[in-house]
Amino acid sequence: MSLNLRIFTLNCWGLAVVSKDRKPRMHAIADLLASSQFDVVCLQEVWTDSDYNLIREKCKEVLPYSHYFYSGVTGSGICIMSKHLIEETFFHQWSVNGYIHKLQHGDWWAGKGVGLCRLKVVEGAETFYVNVYSAHLHAEYNRASDDYQAHRVLQAYDTAQFILLTSGMADLVVLAGDLNTEPGDLSYRVILSMPGLTDAYMQSEDLSEEMYATCENCKNSYTPSSLVKKNILGKRIDYVMYHPGLNVNAELKSYTLPLPTRVPKQSYSYSDHEAILVELAVSRAASSSRILPDDSIKSAVLEECIMLCKSAMRSISRTKVLYWFGVMILFPLLVVTIVMPAVLETKFFDTYPALFNVLRVLVTILIIFCFLMATLWSKIEMHGVKSGKLAMEVSFNKIKATGTVS
Repeated sequence: MSLNLRIFTLNCWGLAVVSKDRKPRMHAIADLLASSQFDVVCLQEVWTDSDYNLIREKCKEVLPYSHYFYSGVTGSGICIMSKHLIEETFFHQWSVNGYIHKLQHGDWWAGKGVGLCRLKVVEGAETFYVNVYSAHLHAEYNRASDDYQAHRVLQAYDTAQFILLTSGMADLVVLAGDLNTEPGDLSYRVILSMPGLTDAYMQSEDLSEEMYATCENCKNSYTPSSLVKKNILGKRIDYVMYHPGLNVNAELKSYTLPLPTRVPKQSYSYSDHEAILVELAVSRAASSSRILPDDSIKSAVLEECIMLCKSAMRSISRTKVLYWFGVMILFPLLVVTIVMPAVLETKFFDTYPALFNVLRVLVTILIIFCFLMATLWSKIEMHGVKSGKLAMEVSFNKIKATGTVS
């Protein structure tokens, strides 16, 4: 007997205050999900409890099981809703996740990671155990000068290893979410090759431009007009990936971007991302339909990752020196602001005492910031990168030891 599994994923763009039309869009998303027949729904950027509770309550008739992965300060933003029983859950927070002081980006504050829900899916006399993973990797922000490439690649590797090490007993593995990486990027290749996942889009019969862009789509109301005028293709950074377990076949029946370009009777889209809907036909078989990745591909990917980590470690060391240099420059300046009023007899210091007090406070704050970045933060980031690099080297050496690659 074949099981038809419909998997829906959407980055909801739910930042409080910042995201445009957030509240009416969340109501529209909840209404759409409540009126649809999805088996699994993976949402990202659901940042507030009120938005999650709204969606959960509206959808509880068709999606009775749900789980939100709390993490960090703002929450991970990730939740999974299911028509089928959620038996187990787990969240793995990534060790490197952006920078605490870059408030304009905010990835660190979210405590991002990869969430897992293990579903028990009963279809007639058959029972399938499905591992559903959802993740939201660190945003790119500037492709020409990507400060977060190493962090994102390490997150991709962590996610790949997490899937590999937790899915041994699963009949089907599904990864759905905003991976913030484009096809061909190193992070994309890591996630595909290490656990042997299949990109649903690449299996689709419709590889047209209409099915491609999940971000900066020209038809989306939130795509900047400057990009729309250029008639760009947009980015494919949201994915549904999968692989069957032992003695299981998984066949792609359809891949679509199911949402209309606008919320009905409104001038705005559901989100600044497009949703993806994938339908899989899952059945028992004498052997698995899973296509295992070639060791030479995995070896090349790992080698590239290791080189990137080494470069990142050198960059961390250089940045650490710069922060120490900042401490060395600022500390004498602080001493000067304290000593000068006591040594020099001038009315200027008596006339503007508040100016020097403010200056001392600012310099003190900068000294503390530079000191913490040079000591605690650089050590945390270095250990995170080094840990990932060592794990990659173990995987790389294992492949070399098999003798399948030169």
